[in-house]
Amino acid sequence: MENKNNLMDPETGLNNESSGSFAVKENIMGTESCNKLLLSMSLPIMASMLVQALYNIVDSVFVSRINENALTAVSLALPIQNLMIAVICGTGVGINARLSRKLGEKNSEAVNKTAGNAISLAILIMLVFMGVGFLFSGTFMRAMTNDAQIIEYGIDYIQVVTIFCGGLAFQIVFERLVQSTGKTIYSMISQGAGAVINIILDPIFIFGLCGVPAMGVKGAAIATVIGQWIGALIGLYCNFRYNHEISLKPRYFKLEAAIVKDIFAVGFPSIIMQSIGSFLTFGLNKILLTFSSTAAAVFGVYFKLQSFVFMPIFGLNNGLVPIIAYNYGAKKPDRIKKTFRYAVMYSLMIMTAGFLVFLFKPELLLMIFDASEEMIRIGSVALPVISMSFVFAGYAIVCSSMFQALSHGVLSLGISVIRQLVILLPAAYIFSKLGGLNALWWAFPFAEAVSFVISFIQVKRIIRHQVDSLR
Repeated sequence: MENKNNLMDPETGLNNESSGSFAVKENIMGTESCNKLLLSMSLPIMASMLVQALYNIVDSVFVSRINENALTAVSLALPIQNLMIAVICGTGVGINARLSRKLGEKNSEAVNKTAGNAISLAILIMLVFMGVGFLFSGTFMRAMTNDAQIIEYGIDYIQVVTIFCGGLAFQIVFERLVQSTGKTIYSMISQGAGAVINIILDPIFIFGLCGVPAMGVKGAAIATVIGQWIGALIGLYCNFRYNHEISLKPRYFKLEAAIVKDIFAVGFPSIIMQSIGSFLTFGLNKILLTFSSTAAAVFGVYFKLQSFVFMPIFGLNNGLVPIIAYNYGAKKPDRIKKTFRYAVMYSLMIMTAGFLVFLFKPELLLMIFDASEEMIRIGSVALPVISMSFVFAGYAIVCSSMFQALSHGVLSLGISVIRQLVILLPAAYIFSKLGGLNALWWAFPFAEAVSFVISFIQVKRIIRHQVDSLR
């Protein structure tokens, strides 16, 4: 029997069939123009992530006004913070992929159970990291440095952002629920509101304004978690009020092994892949501290600045994943390939713009953080060299999201392991020994170039053997 999907317009994929308890009208992810759909889903998330990146930068800008040790402490705390984000966001990737597939299959019961299990998983993740922050923040900071002030600052920051991480966990889960149904504007509202609150509260809590006592680094962390909890509450409201394709009734909250397994089949490799970044940051900081604490601070500043370039790419991918997953479930290969091509094009545009800024204005970027002469000396070399990796990284990130949406999370994991642990970290160590601190930064473009080649080969293979077979 001829596949009815082949009779559809490859761009709109119009279909009058339905199954399950869904209405006849198909979700816009199977009917809207691919370019328009990708932009409509991604731009709100990209905007909210730009705000998120802005408040991350503002956070460090205010902290840098305390002293350079405060900035270094926040930089050294990044591995723990990133590990927490990796677990929550990686789980969110699995949630998003499963929800989008079930929406594409028009299985409403599976959609609702997935959403309920997602909330229960957020609670479990919150409890785990509350324990981690309470028990191990001091051990972690003392493993990084012997400077008492940096250790104190770092413990204050880590304990607050981990013990009160529930806001981040729920915010991300609620965002994934609205993203999976194409209502990304509410994701932007949730994340954007939390970010704005954080920006407003930062100077108040750090320096002691409006009658609030000055809390320094701890104040920056408190402002962050308050913003996250407000974002979570807004996300919850938006799901109840506007996301009618998903029901959040308590009877769906009971964890089911099959659902959890399916979520982590995609999400766990993403968790590991993003967690590797925490180990990479830990390793790089250890290498950089052999030169000076200022070198570690420069890397922390770079990490904050590059988020302003990478966050739009991640926003683009958050729009890409549900589109790819939905159309794979709906057996529409032309829409998958067309959406992927648009995503690659936009990622290259964004990354090229970021590269040019880092190449020509490194000193101005560093001065945002009240950089010392030593920071400017180190950073004016580091930022232009590292930014050469941006274009390679943009393509590889889009490919990684394509792999995840098509249930190839292990492939994404493998490429990430190769790039960060097999190539980047050893190369950074070797380059630093052969050519000193300035040579270390060349490990970044070297590793991303290798990742680009591998990703290009693998995405061609998957399109040929998996996507085209849907016809």
